[in-house]
Amino acid sequence: MTTSTRGADKVPAVLVLEDGRIFRGRAYGAVGVTFGEAVFSTGMTGYQETLTDPSYHRQVVVMTAPHVGNTGVNDEDPESQQIWVAGYVVRDPARVPSNWRAKRSLDDELRHQGVVGISSIDTRALTRHLRERGAMRVGIFSGNALPDEGTMLAEVRQAPEMKGADLSAEVATKEAYVVPAIGEKKFTVAAVDLGIKGMTPHRMAERGIEVHVLPATATAEDVYAVNPDGVFFSNGPGDPATADHPVSVMQAVLERGTPLFGICFGNQILGRALGFGTYKLKYGHRGINQPVQDRTTGKVEVTAHNHGFAVDAPTDKVSETPYGRAEVSHVCLNDNVVEGLQLLDRPAFSVQYHPEAAAGPHDAAYLFDRFVSLMEGQRA
Repeated sequence: MTTSTRGADKVPAVLVLEDGRIFRGRAYGAVGVTFGEAVFSTGMTGYQETLTDPSYHRQVVVMTAPHVGNTGVNDEDPESQQIWVAGYVVRDPARVPSNWRAKRSLDDELRHQGVVGISSIDTRALTRHLRERGAMRVGIFSGNALPDEGTMLAEVRQAPEMKGADLSAEVATKEAYVVPAIGEKKFTVAAVDLGIKGMTPHRMAERGIEVHVLPATATAEDVYAVNPDGVFFSNGPGDPATADHPVSVMQAVLERGTPLFGICFGNQILGRALGFGTYKLKYGHRGINQPVQDRTTGKVEVTAHNHGFAVDAPTDKVSETPYGRAEVSHVCLNDNVVEGLQLLDRPAFSVQYHPEAAAGPHDAAYLFDRFVSLMEGQRA
């Protein structure tokens, strides 16, 4: 990716999809060239959390909400230390941010971090195209000396695909760190960082959990060196079919019967650890308005999602696995995709979506309490 940051809003920009569809608009954020997988996010709010979610590494995010940047950028809401999206696509960016917490504009933040974007295109048409054709490789080109269309398309088609991409170690912490419990410490959890969002260990800390966040390369020995009451596997980017190391670590945890909780990529890791396959969704689930049913209670939750892959497990029966019986605990009501797994004979469960609710909604916060209950039961 090459970037410049001067006068982007007056500079022409072109978005080129790998199937040859082209959209012309104006540069937003940094001026330059970037490539990634084109995906769309349906959230009307929470763009700052989306941008800083490591799960969006190597993805060009199309915002379906037409107005983006209205509340600017603050220093409280980022989910990590940087913007991770490969590119950003909006229709009508805010000219002036208006919020009492805003420190700077979204445009300024994108320029500062070198994130190439495009504005003033029909994002509704682009989203409909991705829904019909599926997520695909894309390039954003901006500047006063743009290549010809054939050259741009050739460059897009040379970019790496998301299928087969092993990315979690690229976004995870390199050194272990500790998030202390808020108030009285009740439990210790080892959290394997595959692209963890900052709000996740905070949600556990609120419940009296001291969280030891470990690199994606952590071994089972590293996990048990912190003497955990429970083990957590985080969200993250890439194709779960490449994640052999996290799968082997999780299988070691399952062998020992330690309470286990996984979200998003962690759900796919649990699926693989139990012997299920994974597959790439046509266009994925991204946004904060996805309906999911908890089949253990019948309750329907509106949830936050960010995944392009899913677990291939039967939704109509209990499955036998090397670690006992397992069942699908949650399903997406839009397309019946597996959104959660649980073991019936060991203390382990996972969900595909993001219960830390950054940004919102808060329907699924109970899952952290369910994790606490597993650890309480094991201790008892």
